[in-house]
Amino acid sequence: MDDEPLSEWAERRYAKVGRLRAIPLVTGDGLKGAHLNPDAPRAIQRWNGYSWEAHGFASHLAEAKQILYPEVIESPAPAPGPTPRPAPKLGVGTGKHRKPQAPRSER
Repeated sequence: MDDEPLSEWAERRYAKVGRLRAIPLVTGDGLKGAHLNPDAPRAIQRWNGYSWEAHGFASHLAEAKQILYPEVIESPAPAPGPTPRPAPKLGVGTGKHRKPQAPRSER
């Protein structure tokens, strides 16, 4: 048997009330990944504590994401910091890591 008290279970269940999800409106065998039909319209559903109910509509995946995640904004520019080291020069060289070039044979 599960030893979790009923009150803790109820708190977890009701904490999810108001959660939104987007369901693609396409024919097929049930729910699939959202990325499969990015241009398909979406039904926005809201969890009421017992079942998913209709909440809104989006014409494509990008619009649905704006509804589901309104607090996400463009990522800010990276903070200034030390400049990265320049890329190593990979031309002909004589360093220890270079293999000596084989002598060319004349034809």
